[in-house]
Amino acid sequence: MQTPNNTTSTLQDFSRRELRDLVRAQLQSLLEAGDLRGAKAILVPVQPVDIAEAIEGLPEAMHAIAFRLLSKDEAIEVYEYLDYSIQERLIEELRSQEVRDIVDQMSPDDRARLFDELPAKVVNRLLEQLSPAERTATAQLLGYEAGTAGRIMTPELISLKENFTVAETLERIRRVANASEMIYYLYVTDTARRLTGIVSLRELVTSQPEQTIGDIMTRDVVFVHTDTDQETVARLIQRYDFLAVPVVDREQRLVGIVTVDDVIDIIQEETTEDIYAVGGGVQSGGDSYFESDLFTVARKRVVWLLVLLVTNTVTGTIIKSQEDILEKVVVLAAFIPLLVGTGGNVGAQSSTVVIRGMNTEEIRALGGPLHVIAREAVAGALLGVMLGFIATVWAFFLQKNLEVAFAVGSSLVAISVLASVSGSALPFLFRLLRLDPALMSAPFITTAVDVVGVLIYFNLARAILRI
Repeated sequence: MQTPNNTTSTLQDFSRRELRDLVRAQLQSLLEAGDLRGAKAILVPVQPVDIAEAIEGLPEAMHAIAFRLLSKDEAIEVYEYLDYSIQERLIEELRSQEVRDIVDQMSPDDRARLFDELPAKVVNRLLEQLSPAERTATAQLLGYEAGTAGRIMTPELISLKENFTVAETLERIRRVANASEMIYYLYVTDTARRLTGIVSLRELVTSQPEQTIGDIMTRDVVFVHTDTDQETVARLIQRYDFLAVPVVDREQRLVGIVTVDDVIDIIQEETTEDIYAVGGGVQSGGDSYFESDLFTVARKRVVWLLVLLVTNTVTGTIIKSQEDILEKVVVLAAFIPLLVGTGGNVGAQSSTVVIRGMNTEEIRALGGPLHVIAREAVAGALLGVMLGFIATVWAFFLQKNLEVAFAVGSSLVAISVLASVSGSALPFLFRLLRLDPALMSAPFITTAVDVVGVLIYFNLARAILRI
């Protein structure tokens, strides 16, 4: 068995992913052999986030055993990195005192997010076990609406007054730094706790000891309100390269800060939500998709699949109504999948870039919706010409019929323009109607391209073939 020092030397040769897999494999092997001392030893040089991932990879029965190997301080830090489902399971398995120590020492924002995932009875029990100060801080965050700055902020910060000297402030930081999540930014408030300025730790340590905070602070402070949407907070921090942004209430009183590590979590959550929405709403409510039961998975997917099923039925009806031309030129049917499939792909590309532009606010720099739709229409026309030429050559090569080939190519041009316009316009329409563009656009683009595209194809074919 390796000693901790030998383990440290070995682990340095691995990437982060390999490190996690190695620790998990060694940890599981030692736990299965009942060697708790060896299992504890291999965790000594490992970072808390890697320990959390290693524990998550263990069989469910080993989670509590592995977690109990950690020291109290390390257990508190590792717990915050664990998946919510494992956090909940540990609460049920650990002794009451262990749970109380861990939850009480968590930062208020992380604790509030955990409570969001737990059953109400468990939350009430844990709230009763918290210290009065932590109970008040957590209840305050839980009182704000989910998805807002108030819900994700932490009240653990250092506030100052303008008449503090630099020397007094540095002494204050030494006393309270351990109780604050962020000490790189220090916030200045008046007697009513209204935010009046900000000073960075860099400015503080480079100033003279006798200078006052009022002399060195920045009065033009960027801040958000407690009801500001969390995505807006994330974009603000990204735009200004902040490590944190202050949160104020309606009376401009400083109540907390949102830190950059919280923003990273928000970006991941929102991106995941948008990706699932584009996939037809396969996930909702923040539950882990791969941990949901199969009935729930099917229920979440079936709605838009039924919409597409009805759409395909309408398309089939249109094709059936064109029996006269298909009886005369049967080969036209062979190119229907090519046309509607290509149109769907073009529309999906347009909707993807537009929805992405909405989320990043790049759309504003392009002159508004009409300009974006016109731009995508031109792009669709260019794509249609290129793809239409290739389709015409390919159709003629297959069927040796120039009129049919021209009907296919010209239809592809028209369908590409239609798909680009619908793919760029529908997200704006759904946002105007206060619907989620990511969720609504995909099935409606498919509907427009399938139904209208088939009509365009057969009408152009009739005109070109003179039927």
